[in-house]
Amino acid sequence: MTQIAQSVAGSSLFTVTAPSGAGKSSLLSELIRKDPTLRLSVSHTTRAPRPGEENGREYHFTTVDDFRRRLDAGEFLEYALVHGHYYGTSKLSVLGQLNAGNDTLLEIDWQGARQIRKLFPETVSVFILPPSISVLEERLNRRGQDSQEVIKQRIEAADEEISHASEFDYVIINHDFDLALAKLAAIVETARCRITLQAIKNRELFAQFGIRCCTGL
Repeated sequence: MTQIAQSVAGSSLFTVTAPSGAGKSSLLSELIRKDPTLRLSVSHTTRAPRPGEENGREYHFTTVDDFRRRLDAGEFLEYALVHGHYYGTSKLSVLGQLNAGNDTLLEIDWQGARQIRKLFPETVSVFILPPSISVLEERLNRRGQDSQEVIKQRIEAADEEISHASEFDYVIINHDFDLALAKLAAIVETARCRITLQAIKNRELFAQFGIRCCTGL
């Protein structure tokens, strides 16, 4: 698979992954509220909208036929079949955000994160863990969005998903929401301080100090 070079605008790409119910959507929503310079890529999915979800906000909801047409046309950077539904990340949208200099978040499963790392070697990957499987099940029941059968399927899938946590750069245990949010924000800020990105964003200052850095430019 061909790698895609780091954006000349000096932007960062983040993947955030977790089993369903671990709290990644809530964490990302609050992170973006506190740091509106971040952009969240809106994925395409063939699953039906949940109560309160809007097309184009949480997801671009589409049909299986339309998804497969887009897949065949090469419109997705990554895609995966999760819990019986397709999910995919728009290539045009993500590259557009990165080239505009916007740090971009991808809320995707471990399969998609693996694909993204092959395309973007400098991607910063984060895995959100629940404190325990019992807490995960409690959260899924409390949010009241799925049937008991679906919740059982999600719990069973969680073991497989969690087994891939070692593939990620960072792991955050979401036991305390505010603490998990602070850790996620710290990872974002740390990534922004990488010398390759600082060299792109501060060319004149680096030249003034005689700092040389390989940025690919």
